[in-house]
Amino acid sequence: MAQEATGDPVITHYTHKQALEILAACRPDAIKALAERLLDDIGEVTVISNRTGLATLPYQDTVKGTAFHLGEVLVAAAHVRLCDHDMEGYGAVVGRDLEHAMAMAVTDAAIAGGHRCNVISEFLDAEQRHQEETDRERL
Repeated sequence: MAQEATGDPVITHYTHKQALEILAACRPDAIKALAERLLDDIGEVTVISNRTGLATLPYQDTVKGTAFHLGEVLVAAAHVRLCDHDMEGYGAVVGRDLEHAMAMAVTDAAIAGGHRCNVISEFLDAEQRHQEETDRERL
């Protein structure tokens, strides 16, 4: 999608990056339920990959601003294609919850295809509010 490269919103007021950040940090049960709703009428889904593995964790030194790798982290990643819409989606989450990664990939593909954007937008709004409230409680 051209909008992804420019940083323009891909769904309501969210850029692709913002949407993926919210989806990766959302409550697993919530995104799994959303993906089930989307799958009911999205058509055939082909799983391109679905696996766990280690990824390097980039970090930036706060004094000099030098980038370095802090270490490795376990991630679950999924890549899917919506056959009827010829759209792909990707999801990756910290940990080994492959269902969460798969739900994220299905949702990402639905966003790319403009499928049920109102439902996804409402979900993103609710999850963003929940994440902000959780962050406030931690502080």
